Amino acid sequence: MKIRKELWFGFSLMALIGAAALTMVFSVDTMTNGHYGLLMLSLVVVAIMLGFPTAFTLMGMGMMFAFFAYHSGTQTAGGAMQQTLDLMVQRAFSVMGNDVLISIPLFVFMGYLVERANLIDKLFRSLHLALARVPGSLGVATLVTCAVFATATGIVGAVVTLMGLLALPQMLRAGYDVRLSAGVITAGGCLGILIPPSVLLIVYGATAGVSVVQLYAGAFFPGIMLAGLYILYVIIMAKIKPDWAPPLTEAQRFVPLPAPLMAIGATGNGWAVSNLFKALHGKRNQDVSTKYLLGQLGIALLPAILFAAVAISSYQSATTVVPVETYEELQPMGAGASVDENNYQGSLADPPSSGGLDEPPGAEEDSLAAPPGAEEDAPAEAPAANADAVAEPGAAAAAASDTAEPAATTKPASMSFWIGLAVGLLAMVVFYAILSFTRLEVFKMLLSSFFPLLVLIMSVLGSIVFGLATPTEAAAVGAFGGFLLAAAYRQLTFNVVKESVFLTAKTSAMVCWLFVGSAIFSAAFALLGGQELVETWVLSMNLSKTEFLILSQVLIFILGWPLEWTEIIVIFMPIFIPLLDNFGVDPLFFGLLVALNLQTAFLSPPVAMSAFYLKGVAPKHVTLNQIFAGMLPFMGIQILAIVLLYQFPAIGMWLPQVLYR
Repeated sequence: MKIRKELWFGFSLMALIGAAALTMVFSVDTMTNGHYGLLMLSLVVVAIMLGFPTAFTLMGMGMMFAFFAYHSGTQTAGGAMQQTLDLMVQRAFSVMGNDVLISIPLFVFMGYLVERANLIDKLFRSLHLALARVPGSLGVATLVTCAVFATATGIVGAVVTLMGLLALPQMLRAGYDVRLSAGVITAGGCLGILIPPSVLLIVYGATAGVSVVQLYAGAFFPGIMLAGLYILYVIIMAKIKPDWAPPLTEAQRFVPLPAPLMAIGATGNGWAVSNLFKALHGKRNQDVSTKYLLGQLGIALLPAILFAAVAISSYQSATTVVPVETYEELQPMGAGASVDENNYQGSLADPPSSGGLDEPPGAEEDSLAAPPGAEEDAPAEAPAANADAVAEPGAAAAAASDTAEPAATTKPASMSFWIGLAVGLLAMVVFYAILSFTRLEVFKMLLSSFFPLLVLIMSVLGSIVFGLATPTEAAAVGAFGGFLLAAAYRQLTFNVVKESVFLTAKTSAMVCWLFVGSAIFSAAFALLGGQELVETWVLSMNLSKTEFLILSQVLIFILGWPLEWTEIIVIFMPIFIPLLDNFGVDPLFFGLLVALNLQTAFLSPPVAMSAFYLKGVAPKHVTLNQIFAGMLPFMGIQILAIVLLYQFPAIGMWLPQVLYR
């Protein structure tokens, strides 16, 4: 029987792990609990590679080795079993009490509803027509579609499968290279696990104890950067090798105009705004209603209206002075009234002399007498000082009221505002200068496909990033928005809702069981002292911060070959996170590096799930080796993105620092 190359690779990797574990066992004189912890870790990885369910493998191994850890001391077998069961219940309850995880089923439900709204066909067509003159336009449109749709859904398999059915045949018919087409679809579909709202970031935040809100803010620009690098690569390849990505023909760029616009003499290259104004005042609108023309004109002027509204609101916020509250009327305590010390009676009366403790005999005569002249000087000085203290606040208030001027309520706008306004005006001028009737039709397609998704994504992200809602609340709003979007496109049927709920429950149960298994496994690993052994080994290497980050990212990159991102986060992040303080690494920054790195988990063989998703819907002549070859350049781009993020941490850390620190 012939064994495939992927199986040879998997078996070789398992043999390597087994050999390393056996070497550890036979190289030490005495097996400590820490060595048993490392043995448990290697057994878990091998079991997962053999196909055992990840969550239940973690729970089973964790309970077995936790029992061993408890029983290895003076504890009896019954006591060790009781402690192991208590540990399992406590860890499961801690996962159930984590309210951040509530956002996972809500985001997943939003994704399944948006997926079933059938927006991706309209979105892809409108984008590839809008980008028709860009080199490699079909590839660029595929990447933008994948980025937007993957961000809205967060479901890698669904995006790769749908784009494989929709974009791959069109790219192959247009003469695109099979490897480039496959790489574009598989890499673009993985962007949903990086660009917020991402389930991966929620899982990492819950595992590492990092704020999900800050992770969302930090991952925004790295995600845009990675998508931009993908697009740049496609454009460069289309320029260098035109036969890999030939430009669209005139027939492929043709957009038919509606009959009412044809009736007023509209042509594809005609200037839309002026012709619509002429049609309103001329004789050409005899067969076209004024309402229709006004509607078309309103759509054409919509960007200008939106720009004017944003400019006015931005100008008001840029020129308004926020009043600073001052408290000039406050006075020092006790300065509001004079006190007559001779007639003052405190709130607590002196105790009566009778029945109390009397002075000893002769105390009055024997007590220390006041120095000569003290009785005369003290009463005279006290009223004067008191009077000065009373008069001072009044004088200060009078002086302040005389010199105070009315505070300014406006200020000149900054230079950055005027530069931004000028750039926006220039963009509006260019937009309307090239707005032909053909581009107006493409703009209307974008209005019905691209902008609804964009509004949904930005409303969810904006409410989270600007502190208007927690991730759980924003996920609920996003789920409701997906519900409305499916209803608006008339796709909200009972079967759609039933399938979405079923798939959401299935995905959420998988993630939650993974968390329970990870919690039990991490507790057993800590009980055995495995974490302490790993930490001692890493610190003994005397690594610098850079060397530690390189080592950790290389390990995660290699782990992405046999394991999926969920397994890497729930198993290995609890091992890496405690080491960060020793090297001065911010867990937020480390999470952004990991999120970029885990893109490779979907692209690296033998467990390159994106490749298998695409192969399942690709034409028969597209082989798995061609798909793997197409993914390799994009894996190189991901490594480049990791290097750029490390060299310029502000790409990911600037926005969280501005908003939250």
